[in-house]
Amino acid sequence: MSTATSDVILERMMALHPKIIDLTLDRMLRLLEALGNPQDSLPPVIHIAGTNGKGSTQAMIRAGLEAAGKTVHAYTSPHLARFHERIRLAGELIGEDHLTEVLDECYAANGGESITYFEITTCAALLAFSRTPADFTLLEVGLGGRLDATNVIGTPVVTVITPVDLDHQQYLGDTLAQIAGEKAGIIKRRVPCIVGPQQEAGLEVIEAVAARQMAPLSVYGQHWHAYREAGRMIYQDEQGLLDLPLPNLPGLHQVQNAGGAIAVLRLLGCDAAACESAVTGAQWPARMQRLKTGPLVEIAGQAELWLDGGHNPAAGVALARVLEELPPVPTYLICGMLNTKDIKGYLRPLAPFVTQLHAVSIPGEAATLPAATTAQAAQAVGMAAFEAHSVSDALKQIVAEAPQARVLICGSLYLAGNILRSNG
Repeated sequence: MSTATSDVILERMMALHPKIIDLTLDRMLRLLEALGNPQDSLPPVIHIAGTNGKGSTQAMIRAGLEAAGKTVHAYTSPHLARFHERIRLAGELIGEDHLTEVLDECYAANGGESITYFEITTCAALLAFSRTPADFTLLEVGLGGRLDATNVIGTPVVTVITPVDLDHQQYLGDTLAQIAGEKAGIIKRRVPCIVGPQQEAGLEVIEAVAARQMAPLSVYGQHWHAYREAGRMIYQDEQGLLDLPLPNLPGLHQVQNAGGAIAVLRLLGCDAAACESAVTGAQWPARMQRLKTGPLVEIAGQAELWLDGGHNPAAGVALARVLEELPPVPTYLICGMLNTKDIKGYLRPLAPFVTQLHAVSIPGEAATLPAATTAQAAQAVGMAAFEAHSVSDALKQIVAEAPQARVLICGSLYLAGNILRSNG
């Protein structure tokens, strides 16, 4: 084993392929074969794809399973503060020594061949999962589904497709139907699939793929329902009705995400107590997360400080609904986005609820949109917008003008990760 740290090995892995994203399974299957095919020795897999809500849904499933006394592996991406967040072994984040060991083993087994960073690190996660006992493995798709590096599992116990929307069109296709087809690529022969709320064009494709695979579908609005009523969450399916607290993750969209998680838990035989724990016990950072400590909170003073990593038009709609339901307080955005995103599509639904936007460039990200471009896009959708050199500078400007404002840092998971690292 090498004496290099995980950070050093991860940096080496970045140089193994000229592209960050290059969708195919060939390189994955080659390296997994060299590693002894660990993907075939995992605890039962729950495979999750979709455009929005994958991480929240995974967190709720994990909370429910753990409340039922099960041990759970979990794989998610991207990380926010540290790479270790991507790999959770039997409930605990992978330790530095263990992470270094599996990364080093994958790097050596790859023999210098071309492979993307996400592919080789996914191999490392699968290797770690295969060597640690657990009851279930939760795998979140990185991008798409059909050709995603996680789609090497022959027979998962259940697949999940959260809401599908337009995102990553340069890799997945220009239409909702094309994108849904890529997401539906995780559906496996005769394996049940839980389907969250979908637009009609996307659902038609998912249903067609499931029919070809003879995969039983359980679809939101047909086979299960989740909605808010009188300050509670109501879930109903053919097994009966559950009257539950609202999810601790804020927003109406989280009620629907919780419904998908409960549909999975019910399929796996979990009881009502486990379902309630899924709703109340899930933790998922940078999803309308209230920041309560750290240097930025000190700058904010009496102002509310929130953090959200949503970054596409559907996330903008969901975030607008959350803002609409919060008490009426002047709301200011500090926004930074990547140049691959539909910034106007993200900002347009937020415009009616925002007093001002302060645009920043994301520190250390080559693909960041310049602050000036973000400000111009905000102005184009009707927001008052200004540039700022940094998040802290923007926050100082806001609280000088409105000491008791609501301030939301938003626009990118990469910006959210930078905030969590620097404000920790």
